[in-house]
Amino acid sequence: MVVVTLIGEDFAEVGKTFVFRGPITECRDCKLKGICFNLDAGCRYCVKEVRDVHHECRIHEGGVRAAEVEKLNINGAVPKKYALEGSTLSFNPTECSQIGCENYRLCHPTGVTKGMRFKIISADGELDCPAGQRMVKVILE
Repeated sequence: MVVVTLIGEDFAEVGKTFVFRGPITECRDCKLKGICFNLDAGCRYCVKEVRDVHHECRIHEGGVRAAEVEKLNINGAVPKKYALEGSTLSFNPTECSQIGCENYRLCHPTGVTKGMRFKIISADGELDCPAGQRMVKVILE
């Protein structure tokens, strides 16, 4: 689903992706905060179209531009016992100190925090885990 929001002028480019971190206190009095903060905190978005509408902004140097963005699915890893397509789960990053592991970013996706709820769109097979955990690569919505 495409949503119209405001993004920093320097970032307003089709194809760019970002993680929306949520509202910030400096914006509480801004008349445009409703359109700036209409995204889901912690979710990843891709800019689909940039509009000509420009507004000044106290936070973004150069102002903000109206843009159409789309929420992206997230690649992740969950324990095998929870990797059921169509199920919903609260994401809990695995206890792992293997930062150099090729799957570390799947087990700890950018922008995802403990307890965030997701639906498993697909489960793509078991991962090779050097810590010995039975993890499955999944696509989360």
